Amino acid sequence: MGHDAIILAGGAARRMGGRDKPGLRLGGRTLLERVAAAVPEAERVVVVGPPRDLPGVLFTREEPEGGGPVPALRAGLDLVAAPWVVLLAGDLPLMEPACVTALLQAAAPDRAPAAPDPGRVPGGQRVGAVLVDDEGREQWLAGAWRTAPLRAALAAYEGRSLHGLLAPLDPVRLRLPGTPWLDCDTLDDLRKVAQMNVLAEWTALACKELGVDPSRVDRDLVLELTKEVAHGVARPAAPLTAYLLGLAQGMGTAPEDAVERITTLARNWERATTETLTDD
Repeated sequence: MGHDAIILAGGAARRMGGRDKPGLRLGGRTLLERVAAAVPEAERVVVVGPPRDLPGVLFTREEPEGGGPVPALRAGLDLVAAPWVVLLAGDLPLMEPACVTALLQAAAPDRAPAAPDPGRVPGGQRVGAVLVDDEGREQWLAGAWRTAPLRAALAAYEGRSLHGLLAPLDPVRLRLPGTPWLDCDTLDDLRKVAQMNVLAEWTALACKELGVDPSRVDRDLVLELTKEVAHGVARPAAPLTAYLLGLAQGMGTAPEDAVERITTLARNWERATTETLTDD
């Protein structure tokens, strides 16, 4: 699918005290560099925001500067030539190329569904797809759109809200594992993402060192289990439990079943130990 990308990176970052948010660094790269790296197949990457040293990227500004996401989208769309466009915020450090691919595939699957699909333009073509968060809310700055309908909708729109512009197009709502839609509005957000980034990089390196397929590691499942054990039993029991879980999986126990059983045990730990200590 031929596509361009528009990255909106011209906000005032008021909740960060006016800091240069796209220029903040995470793991050796700026937030903007991370988002740009999520669209490696884009024929053209357009950043709406102040010019930066980012090779291969086109920069433009909305009119007036700081006018909001709708004028920024309009400025970016003026430089788009591909039939599809990926629209992203400039502060999505967890966005990955696989997420963008999933959005494009959801927006234009190889085979049309049998049931009527309201998210289509005349002729049966879907208009786009947008990520939703864990609560099902659309994240309008994480989507993929057919360029022509988006351009037509923008030309007829007089409002200032992305929701007002994009919601009537009725895109496919897509939920993906993890939190690729997570943006960094505050420094606390950035610190949390930094911790998540460390965990992701450590998991990848450890899997490579041990010869383990990373796709078999449900990191969030293991972390939730160890949190239950640390709170319900004792902190030193958490890493020991993770090790025991690995042994159980190596012996053929399904990880989901093992996690459920150990979680139940941890939640009932106080009652279980009382029964054991008073048992005749």
